[in-house]
Amino acid sequence: MRYWLFKSEPFKWSWDQQKAKGDAGEEWDGIRNYQARNFMREMKLGDRAFFYHSNEGLEIVGVAEVCAEIHPDSTTTDERWECVDIRALADMPTPVTLKQVKATESLANMSLVTSMRLSVQPVTAEEWAIVCAMGGMDPNTLKPA
Repeated sequence: MRYWLFKSEPFKWSWDQQKAKGDAGEEWDGIRNYQARNFMREMKLGDRAFFYHSNEGLEIVGVAEVCAEIHPDSTTTDERWECVDIRALADMPTPVTLKQVKATESLANMSLVTSMRLSVQPVTAEEWAIVCAMGGMDPNTLKPA
């Protein structure tokens, strides 16, 4: 299993909207950045991801999983653009803020810190465990720690 982070402005697509989609999940559409698209091409069913509210909140608010691998983005006819589907798994018991991430020395190389503008990012297993602990979540069970 690999780990990722998906960023969304909550006024465009919020964690609550993602949760409301249930087990069916939702396309992570509208990505028009080659690096972000290429990361989605690497994703496999069951990969886990942090859901991050950008611009408003600036915090990791939940955990999702990839529920459909790469496929054409339904919001365009341009075949260069593809996406995955994700579904919500669990709320982060205590949201983890960008300020907290930046203040944690062991997360200094996390993409959230180094590639702020990228909307789909990889997360290492070590970063995953650290952020889950910061949010009060067991990284394996996704239940409060």
